[in-house]
Amino acid sequence: MLGRIWAIALNTFREAARIKVLYGVVVLVVGANLLSLVLGEMSYREEARVAGDIGLAGMSIFGSLTAILLGLFLLYNEVQRRTIHAIVSKPIERWEFVVGKWLGMALVLSVLVGLFALAMVGMLAAQGVGVTDAILKGTLLAWMEVLTVAAIAIFFSSFSTPFLAGIFSLAMWVLGRLTPEIADATKAASPWIKATAKLASWIVPDFSPSGRVIQDVHVSIHGDFVPWSYVGITSAMGVCWIVCLLALACVLFHRRDFV
Repeated sequence: MLGRIWAIALNTFREAARIKVLYGVVVLVVGANLLSLVLGEMSYREEARVAGDIGLAGMSIFGSLTAILLGLFLLYNEVQRRTIHAIVSKPIERWEFVVGKWLGMALVLSVLVGLFALAMVGMLAAQGVGVTDAILKGTLLAWMEVLTVAAIAIFFSSFSTPFLAGIFSLAMWVLGRLTPEIADATKAASPWIKATAKLASWIVPDFSPSGRVIQDVHVSIHGDFVPWSYVGITSAMGVCWIVCLLALACVLFHRRDFV
C-alpha cells in the first residue's frame, strides 16, 4: 500500500515539476523579496520587519494560490485524459490514488516553500539581519497553511469541475483569512448573520496571519508573546483538517463515476 501511494506521489511530483507556472511563481516571490529591499530602505529603521513581512506574505499568498492551482488540475487531468481508467483498473484503491496525489503536491509545495524561505533569508542576510524565532514560526505556519489549502483543493476537485473547484477553494481560503471578522460577526444583532457566521466558523479553517485575540492579547507572529506551543497547536489543527478533508475526498472520489 505504501509503495503504491509513494509511486503515485513521485509521479505527481514529476508531473507538477513540468508545469511552467511554478517557475513563474518562484520568480514572483524572488521579485517580492527584492522589492522588500527597496521598501525597507524607504522605511525608518524597519528594514528587517519589512523584509520579513513581505517574505512571509509572499510565501503564504503565492504558496496557497499554487496549491489551489495544482489541486485543480493534477487530479482533473487524470480524468480528462482518461488515464484514470488505466489507473483504477490496476490493483490500486481509489483512496490510495487521492492520498498519493496530495502527497505529491505536498512534496512540490514543500520545495516551493523552502525556496521562498531561502529567498527571504537571503534578503535578511543582505540587510545584516539574522533569522529570528518569529520568522521560523511564520514559515512553519505558512507551510501548514499551504498544505491545508492543497487538501481543500483536492477535496473540491474530487467531485467537481476545475472551474467550480477553483471558486470553492479560493472562497474557502479567503474566508479562512477573514476568521477574526467572522468571529466578530457571531456577535451581530441579526439572528441570521449570527447563525451564518457561527456555521462559517465551524467549516472554515483559520488562515488568519494575525488579528486573533487570545487571552486579551492581539496575536501576531512578530510578537514574543506567541509561544512555540501556539505554533504546535495550530499545526496539529492543520493536520486534523488535512486528514478530514482527504478522508471526505476519498469517499467522494470512490463514489464518482468515470464512465
